[in-house]
Amino acid sequence: MHSPCTFKGLISILSVIMLISLFVPLSVASEKFPKSVGVVNDFAGVISPQYERAMKSLALEVLQKTGTSIVVATFNNIGIDDPADFANRLYEAWGIGKKGEDKGVLVLLTVKERRVRIETGYGVEGILPDGLVGEILDGYVVPYLKQGDYGKGMSNAVMAISAIVAKNAKISLTGKSSAYQPIKHKPKRGSNLFTLILLVIIMTMLLGTRQGRAMLPFLLLVLFMGGGGRGVGGFGSFGGGFGGFGGGMSGGGGAGRGF
Repeated sequence: MHSPCTFKGLISILSVIMLISLFVPLSVASEKFPKSVGVVNDFAGVISPQYERAMKSLALEVLQKTGTSIVVATFNNIGIDDPADFANRLYEAWGIGKKGEDKGVLVLLTVKERRVRIETGYGVEGILPDGLVGEILDGYVVPYLKQGDYGKGMSNAVMAISAIVAKNAKISLTGKSSAYQPIKHKPKRGSNLFTLILLVIIMTMLLGTRQGRAMLPFLLLVLFMGGGGRGVGGFGSFGGGFGGFGGGMSGGGGAGRGF
C-alpha cells in the first residue's frame, strides 16, 4: 500500500503533466504561424513578382487613404481540415488592422487543401458582408485558381476588396493592374446612350477572346466604383514598411471556397 506522502506526490506530478498538456498545444499552434513580411506573404511561392508588386502598391494606398489593411498569405499546406479556423487564428496572431478599429482583411490561399478564404475584421464586416465576399471569390478569384493562375486570382481579390473599400470611403485609387488600361476621357454631356452602346460592343468583343475575358473583371470593377476614368489608375510607389499590423481582431466573418 502506498503511503499518503507518495500518493500526494503522484497527484502533484499528474497535475503538472495536465497543466503542461494544456499549454504545450497552444505554443505549438502559435509556432505554426510564420512572421508576416508585409502585404504579400507568399510562403507557397506561387505569386509572380508582377502581381506581388501590384498588390503591395494597391494595399499600401488603401491603407494610407482609408486605414484598412489588406494582407495576402499563401501556404503550401496548413495541415488541418478547417482553413476558416486557421485564417481566423492567423489573422489574430498577426494582428491585422489597428487595434480597436479592426479594419483589416486577410486573403488566405492553401495550395494542397485547394482552399481560398477572405477573412474580415470587425471593422469592415459592414461593407464586406459574407455574401458579398462569397461573390468576389466566385466571380473574380476561384475561376483563376482552378486554372492554376494563383497570382491573378489573389490579385483580383485584392482589386475587388480595394474597390469596395474605396467606394465606401468615397475616395479614388491611383493603383491599377498592368492588365487594365483606364479610360482617359470623360463622356461628353448628352452622350450617355452612345457610351452605353459602345460599352456593350466593347464587352461583347472582350468576351470573344481569352485576353478580353481576363480584362473584363477589371472593367466591371471600375464601373462598380463609378468609372469615368476615376476608378483605378496607375500604381503609385509608396516608401516605407507596411503598417497594417496593429493588433486588429476578426470575428470570423468572411467566406471561403474550394477550387
